[in-house]
Amino acid sequence: MTIMGSCHCGKTAFRIEGDIPAKLTRCTCSLCSKRGVLWAYYQPSQFQVTTPLTDDATYRWNTKLVAHHFCSQCGCATFSDSPAFEPDGSWDKSTRRIGVNARLFDNFDAAAASVEVIDGKNLW
Repeated sequence: MTIMGSCHCGKTAFRIEGDIPAKLTRCTCSLCSKRGVLWAYYQPSQFQVTTPLTDDATYRWNTKLVAHHFCSQCGCATFSDSPAFEPDGSWDKSTRRIGVNARLFDNFDAAAASVEVIDGKNLW
């Protein structure tokens, strides 16, 4: 399955080769909770930005291990490139994953999806 999506203004668009997860993830860390993102996770090879990255902006905080991308024009949180953390917060120091804001998927109502909450407020 191919999933397409974009930010509000369309300057950041993407394609995912994969399915929408059975459960999206809501993280309770300070950044994710303020952004209101519902995450869908993919292997880096499954994700491709299909527009020029000229309007892409990146925010890194705390450990600087996670690159949180957003559109510099409309401000939508688009995707994050992060370590593939385990549910307990551990990481093998090499495997990465792409967290995509499922609220931006075309023809998909993320608010109606099943959601798993992770305690990022206390893990990171």
